[in-house]
Amino acid sequence: MEHHFLEEFSHCSNPEVLYGAVAARTKNIRIGYGVRLLPSPYNHPIRTAESVAVLDLLSDGRVDFGTGRSSSRAELEGFDVDPHATREQWKEALGHIVRAWTEEYYQADGKFWRMGGPRRVQPKPLQQPHPPIFGATSSPDGHEEVGKQGIGLCSFTVGLAPEELGKNLARYRAGLAQCAQPVGKFLNDTAATFTMVHCAPTKEEAYAVAKESFEWYPATGARIVASVAEWLEGGDLGTYQYAAEPLKHDREGALEHLTFDYIHSVGAGVVGDPDECIETCKRYEAVGCDLLLCLVNPYNIPHDKVMQSIELLGKYVIPEFR
Repeated sequence: MEHHFLEEFSHCSNPEVLYGAVAARTKNIRIGYGVRLLPSPYNHPIRTAESVAVLDLLSDGRVDFGTGRSSSRAELEGFDVDPHATREQWKEALGHIVRAWTEEYYQADGKFWRMGGPRRVQPKPLQQPHPPIFGATSSPDGHEEVGKQGIGLCSFTVGLAPEELGKNLARYRAGLAQCAQPVGKFLNDTAATFTMVHCAPTKEEAYAVAKESFEWYPATGARIVASVAEWLEGGDLGTYQYAAEPLKHDREGALEHLTFDYIHSVGAGVVGDPDECIETCKRYEAVGCDLLLCLVNPYNIPHDKVMQSIELLGKYVIPEFR
């Protein structure tokens, strides 16, 4: 996930370098942008089209292209991004990227980006007509907007029970129903979500190892989102209206109630022995989640425990859903 200036929360400001290393060392796994920030000046849409195409060629056609617009004051203010233009820029950039991939010559002529004449954008991606496109969001209206674009969903649901995710998936499906023409060359209706996961040989070990990280990550993430509402306080929050709720919760001290016991009790993270992890994953499946993205080290889980968790997930949990 592309993030900037978010101390401890994220250390990967240029994940494409990492993706290239992953592509060189693997043969089968999909390589997903989770996400590429599309507003200006984070990334120019033509540079994005070129970068994704290069990675798709290097990986032999294994790229999933996840997109987003940013939801932190640190990033928006740090790059001098207009918060009131990010959703409009995200939508415009998607159109430029798809056309740059699929047209021999392309000339961007939009509100935010113009090229001054047709250019041959090279290379083209290996996957035809182009890699699957996803949109990331945590806001209720954002889920519907992603659906309206006819692209896959990556729903940020850390701290939410699977049943709450189900409500947002319904909003996404409602948006899909309104999509007359996908922004891409095909409809992608895959619904993915992103949550914290830790699996251990016993429940007791899993709980003990995960507790600190499972409490730190959702509270920190909520405060990062709240920073946008604090920054724009007294003015129009626009499409960041949802950021007002975590700000209110933080000021009231409610984020302190995001304890491990609460997160575990409502299934707002996948944690336990393999059997318990399977049962929690089934709750995500039951509400319509097609793809579960597993954050296996939300904060401070020792590396050997992370690797143990990955091995247990691969040996016992994943086979239950094939």
